[in-house]
Amino acid sequence: MSDTTGPGGPQGPQGWFARSMSKLSSTRAFAKVAPPIVTNLDRAAYKVSGGRWVLTGNKKVLPILMLITTGAKTGEERRVPLAAIPDGDVLYLVGSNFGREKHPAWTGNLIKTPQATVTYEKETFPVTATLLDADEKAEVWPKLLALWPNYDGYQERSGRDIRVFRLDRSRPA
Repeated sequence: MSDTTGPGGPQGPQGWFARSMSKLSSTRAFAKVAPPIVTNLDRAAYKVSGGRWVLTGNKKVLPILMLITTGAKTGEERRVPLAAIPDGDVLYLVGSNFGREKHPAWTGNLIKTPQATVTYEKETFPVTATLLDADEKAEVWPKLLALWPNYDGYQERSGRDIRVFRLDRSRPA
């Protein structure tokens, strides 16, 4: 994984498209309507492209990865495109669910089975997810906000403690 200072640098998303997406995705209307639509479109693009891209994968907005987990209830493979926040050799995932009240399903999957696979920057590799505790989250939160300031609004609107995971590369089984 390459270390980037982030798609938007310390001020958040740059460029008209990134700023527009940031503003749009911070609204309640977007949180209510867009997640299933965006997720399904990204899954379809991922499948059609053979895992090479997703529609929302734009580093000027946020880097996107495809997370492949085991369903906590079904035991079946689950794929979900997510914003990824790179920091050196690790990736962070924020279970914001766009500020919705419930935790996204993928977070429960990682809690039950922390071993997963990601496709990031056209590379697929195994990872182990760690749910950050309060102190770890507090330490990394400013870095997350530097890339996507909406996380603070999502945290407030959701009324819950947003889960943050650190993904570390693991050895193939």
